[in-house]
Amino acid sequence: MNLSGFPPIENAGVFLASGRGKEGDGVILGVPLDDTSSFRPGSRFAPQAVRAASQALEEYSIRRRRDLRSLSFYDAGDLILPLGDTVLSLEIIKDSVVHFLKRGEKPFLLGGEHTLTYGAVKGCLEVHRGIAVIIMDAHADRRPAYRGVAVSHASVAYLLHRLEGVTLYQFGVRSAEQEEMAMLQGEKVSFFSLAEPLKKTLPLLRGMPLYISLDMDVVDPAFAPGVTAPEPGGIFPGELLEIFSLLEDYREQVVAFDLVEVCPPYDYAQITALLGAKLMREALLTFL
Repeated sequence: MNLSGFPPIENAGVFLASGRGKEGDGVILGVPLDDTSSFRPGSRFAPQAVRAASQALEEYSIRRRRDLRSLSFYDAGDLILPLGDTVLSLEIIKDSVVHFLKRGEKPFLLGGEHTLTYGAVKGCLEVHRGIAVIIMDAHADRRPAYRGVAVSHASVAYLLHRLEGVTLYQFGVRSAEQEEMAMLQGEKVSFFSLAEPLKKTLPLLRGMPLYISLDMDVVDPAFAPGVTAPEPGGIFPGELLEIFSLLEDYREQVVAFDLVEVCPPYDYAQITALLGAKLMREALLTFL
């Protein structure tokens, strides 16, 4: 455990083909934030679970025709976050993202609940004046508050939308409250599908810094059962994997990526962790 430097990090294993180095073009950072999960707690264990599942994969991707061993990246471990203090945790996440970006390293965050994206994007805004945020998620997450809590996984898109300098795009949404639907009228939101609306949107984002957030519940729970808030009727893994082909030309624009909401206590046979590991592999191979 490293308590002397910044960010505060503990060793929790390493992702496939990465080492415990201290510099690279990219950095994997575990973010075990798990304060506001409302249905299934346990996403704090996801960074370790996804790292462990990654060892079942090949370093080479047939889709990307690239090998992780040819990349310059390392696994920094997991952030040490104060359990129950979401505000302070988000500050640590924000400052950590700033720290790595200023070192010239692209962060790949491995959550943890989706609330972490709010802190990470705030960090990106300290380095970039404006940013387009692409969220792939089954849920609208536009609630001003949920069960009396203003900063939570159910409000992350609402909070991001209100950040100055953020242009928010949401894909794959298939669950929302009636009040949320009213907020979404005229917004940059695509319902149910992912690849086709993303393909149409990306040309509009040329030249803009991009932050990409992937909530694993966008996948149908038949293929990703171990998530914090499963929602039937989702996309298939093949469609999700295909989006990296669409994003490949935007490699230089992507400043950070996160993968969130894996919930290992409900992940039978490591199905979700393994898919999450493959998606993280594809992200590394696409954006580095």
